[in-house]
Amino acid sequence: MGSHESAQRVLAGVRDLLPTFRERADETERLRAVPEASVKELEETGFFRLLQPRRYGGLEADPIDFYAAVRDIASACGSTGWVSSVLGVHPWQIALFDDIAQRAVWGDDDTVRVSSSYAPMGKAVVTDGGFTLSGRWSFSSGCAHASWVLLGGLVFDAEGAMVDFRTFLVPRDKYEIVDVWNVVGLAGTGSNDIVVAETFIPAEFTLSMGETGRCKGPGQEVNTSDLYKLQFHSLFTTTITTPIIGMATGAYAEHVQMQQGRVRASFGEKASLDPFAAVRVATAGSEIDAAWALLMNNIREQQAFVARGEKIPISQRLRIRRDQVLGTQRAIDAIDSLFEASGGRALANGTPLQRAWRDAHAGRVHAANDPERALQMYGASEFGHNVDPGMY
Repeated sequence: MGSHESAQRVLAGVRDLLPTFRERADETERLRAVPEASVKELEETGFFRLLQPRRYGGLEADPIDFYAAVRDIASACGSTGWVSSVLGVHPWQIALFDDIAQRAVWGDDDTVRVSSSYAPMGKAVVTDGGFTLSGRWSFSSGCAHASWVLLGGLVFDAEGAMVDFRTFLVPRDKYEIVDVWNVVGLAGTGSNDIVVAETFIPAEFTLSMGETGRCKGPGQEVNTSDLYKLQFHSLFTTTITTPIIGMATGAYAEHVQMQQGRVRASFGEKASLDPFAAVRVATAGSEIDAAWALLMNNIREQQAFVARGEKIPISQRLRIRRDQVLGTQRAIDAIDSLFEASGGRALANGTPLQRAWRDAHAGRVHAANDPERALQMYGASEFGHNVDPGMY
């Protein structure tokens, strides 16, 4: 069976789980983490294998299929969609590490999952054969379901000069999870803190973010698929916006269903007969569709550059970021519009619409969704100024 057919089976399996994820949405918030049963069910569909190398039991699927699955999951439960997206994309980056690290992660168990916190909150010092890492990182979504974590850290030499920014792959016995996640949105993501006391990390378990930004990694020697030649920040920022588009998709469906049965007492009319409500639905639906279409078209375009053996131009990377941050904004604007028009019953605890509203706004504050920075970079490039593509 080819990767496309296998991915379609995963998507079908995910769709079968959506009613269950909707029913568990309240429980997910109460637990402040995605239930273990949900993670296990996703694992059984093959979802977490979509971007994993075939050498380690993965499907090396089209990332568009991965994003479609994430969108579906998030339409049923925002927290489950968010965690699925984050945990599900990490196998792609693990594939860029030295094969020594890949074997350490998947050699004995190819179902192992990895969480992350990429902001360079940690400090690493160059030592013989690797680095000594320490620090505290926030917002490691889904860390309770992971056996390893990817952590960002600034690297210093023996004289104290900063020489690099790297991602460090750290096993579970080398870090502590601190339970701090008490929030109003994405409450079920379990995005707790990670603490590492001084510990040695071999060089093979690290990646320079400068090299990653140039679409390079030692793992490409063994994982030769075009999938692993795509641009890190393009894939990972799309990973953050996709669940928000999924939340908007779910909110749209919920709003339409509510309006079909709602009578507006103040006006004595069926809400579905209100022409202004119809216009609002049409506008929101278009915004959601536009957000999704632009994101996926940009990924397709990047894939085409890779397939032709061409370097991905800076302009294309920056356009992905432009449409990614605006895609988040379009999705949230759509949710806001629908929420405003849904009436007081949408405010009740347990309703999907208010949860989607809270979850989407919580996702909006992620660093990847900082609109001004991404848009400024795009505009500066359009005006002919140099923009460093390494981190974007």
